[in-house]
Amino acid sequence: MISKRFIMFIVSGGIAAGANFCSRIVFSLWLPYSVSIVLGFMVGLVAAFILMRKLAFTETSNAPHSQVMWFLVVNAFALVQTFCVSLLFARWLLPMMGVTRGAETIAHAIGVATPVLTSYIGHKRLSFRS
Repeated sequence: MISKRFIMFIVSGGIAAGANFCSRIVFSLWLPYSVSIVLGFMVGLVAAFILMRKLAFTETSNAPHSQVMWFLVVNAFALVQTFCVSLLFARWLLPMMGVTRGAETIAHAIGVATPVLTSYIGHKRLSFRS
C-alpha cells in the first residue's frame, strides 16, 4: 500500500517540478539550455523544501538546520541526475530517434522525473527523519 507520506511527497514534488520546468523555459529565453536547467532546478528546490516540510514530512526529529543541509545534499545528487538525463536525451537519444522539435523540453521533463525514488528515500532517511 502506498503511504500518505509518499503521496504527499509526489504532490509536493509535482508542484515543485512544475515550478522547475516552467522557470527553465523562461530562463531559456535568455540563457543557454544547460544554465537554464540549473536555475530552474534552484527555483524548484525552494518550492520543494517548503512544500515537503509542510505536506509530506510533517513530523521530524532532526533540527531545521540539519533538514536544510541534508535537503541540499539529496538534491545535489538529484541535480546531477536531472542534468545528465536531460542532456543525454536532448543531445543524443531524442535526435537519434528523429525527435528534434521540442527535444529540449521533452528531455527536461524526463530529467526532472528521473530522481523521484532516490529523492524520496534520501529525504525520508536524511532530510526529514522522524
